[in-house]
Amino acid sequence: MAKTQLNVRVDETTAEAARQRAMQRGMSVNRYIEELVKQDAGEVGRTFVEAASDFMKQYESVFAEEFGEFGTGTGTSNGTGTGREGKR
Repeated sequence: MAKTQLNVRVDETTAEAARQRAMQRGMSVNRYIEELVKQDAGEVGRTFVEAASDFMKQYESVFAEEFGEFGTGTGTSNGTGTGREGKR
């Protein structure tokens, strides 16, 4: 993957902390910052999945009523055309 240069201004305390943490991990400051950004980006994905899971738990009964219990195939919308299609 091609690399792009990014210049960032931080206070000296932050810069020194980044240098020390990178050195403790045996990596360059560039690599350390890159890893932090990747972790942060991954956190957004985890947050989305957690929110989606919470939503499904909260509305599970509504989905079960509409489509049947998950994994049981007992819902009214089973692909036979006898469900609630078009009744919105």
